Amino acid sequence: MLDIEGLRFRAALFAAIRHFFTGQGFLEVDTPLRQPVIIPESNIVPLCSEGQYLQTSPELCMKRLLAVGCSEIFQICHCFRKDEKGRLHLEEFTMLEWYRLGADYHHLMTDCEMLFRAISRELATLRSATADAQHCKGLSAVLEEPWQYVTVAEAFNRFSPLSLVQAIRDNCYEEILVEFVEPELGRQVPVFLYDYPRPMASLAKTRADNPETAERFELYWRGIELANGFSELTDTNEQRARFLQELNAIEQKGGQHAGLPEMFLQDLAKIPSAAGIALGVDRLIMLLTGRQHIGEVVSFSPQDF
Repeated sequence: MLDIEGLRFRAALFAAIRHFFTGQGFLEVDTPLRQPVIIPESNIVPLCSEGQYLQTSPELCMKRLLAVGCSEIFQICHCFRKDEKGRLHLEEFTMLEWYRLGADYHHLMTDCEMLFRAISRELATLRSATADAQHCKGLSAVLEEPWQYVTVAEAFNRFSPLSLVQAIRDNCYEEILVEFVEPELGRQVPVFLYDYPRPMASLAKTRADNPETAERFELYWRGIELANGFSELTDTNEQRARFLQELNAIEQKGGQHAGLPEMFLQDLAKIPSAAGIALGVDRLIMLLTGRQHIGEVVSFSPQDF
């Protein structure tokens, strides 16, 4: 359980996030935590709630808001994913998501740099002598340095015993990424790992010059993944085909699902182009305060009950 100083730091971070986005002209929105159907993702297991699902992400609803005329929106909310437990994982965690109409993944990378620098500057003004606050102040100069950009293929060539093509062919991409690549990313300044293989980006638009590569990135800092963003796939037929592949993969694992999110697919056709990103707020607090376990930065961890 967080003490009063920890609660104040967490509240100050939320306020800094809101201050940044409202200052950029974004509209803060809120969407239902419980839904009858969610986006099918074979690598994520949802938590059920009275015949419905607790959201694994607000993505489905936020994209539908883009379809009815919203242009720049953000949300801080709780998300739920079954069996995600560990140093960096909780079944219930805090997510920040934002979306831009008429944008691509490059715009989101710029947003990330601006957001982190704005947050660090604002938190540096906190009048607190706690170790958490002092650690955060010490990171301000680091975040002002130029950030790094590396493609997934380049990262595998530098850090992996296998090339990206070999890892995908041998069906060990995730294992190689976690064991060899991720620990090397963002040791000093944050790094954008971008241009993912198409099979690893079921919701992302593919590059016009290379249909096997998706306009997706993940943000890493000190070996920890903080955010996942991409240029949105808005082709309804292509998205339906990818969802069917995900549903098949879920069934192959013996999982359950509610079928296709048909209303989402209908609204997707109304979005000309957009980009969206999800950022793990609790992990960000971990890094800003120097904490080693995600349970140390939330108001109540599972061990508090």
